[in-house]
Amino acid sequence: MASPLLTIMPNANRGSTGFQSNEFDQEYDRPSKSQRKRDMLALQDLGAELISQPKDRIVRVPMPEDVRDAILECKEIRDHEGKRRQLQYVGKKMRSLEETEIAAIREILDSWKGHSKAATAGLHALEKQRARLLENDDALTELRVRHPQLDVQHLRTLVRNARREQAEGKPPKAYREIFQVLKSLSGESDDVADPELTEQDEHDNED
Repeated sequence: MASPLLTIMPNANRGSTGFQSNEFDQEYDRPSKSQRKRDMLALQDLGAELISQPKDRIVRVPMPEDVRDAILECKEIRDHEGKRRQLQYVGKKMRSLEETEIAAIREILDSWKGHSKAATAGLHALEKQRARLLENDDALTELRVRHPQLDVQHLRTLVRNARREQAEGKPPKAYREIFQVLKSLSGESDDVADPELTEQDEHDNED
């Protein structure tokens, strides 16, 4: 015996009390909970990146004053738990920014990264040149050809003193001065610092 045909009756309530199609579309278009969490963490990371910058850079970044104050305050906190809480607060303040403000901040940070890479490359080039001066007397002659304004006698004395410092285990005073001379000749900015000097400064700060 054939099965009776099932009659599907229209739901009279559909469209009146049910889930409207446009409501479904709106719900579907909303970011998922996991996406919102990723966005929140990304903004907190952006805030942490700002915190890691020197204060004189932070004050130049266009942002609302309350956001900048939260970032600067976080820089001053040394307590681990206190810093963690303040970082979360910075993330909350970052979420109050407009997309255009966030984009502007990212653009500035990206430009600083590019500058830092260039400074690092300049640093390595100067270090290599200083090493050649200490290892080979011909390096001084080559440097004089490229830079006629060079005070050859002064640099030769520095090289001789730096070699003596290394042989006798003395503080690298002349060694550092050579770096400054080379930096002046190359036209590098002040962002390019002698690593020997930087390491000593960090040690002094710890003391």
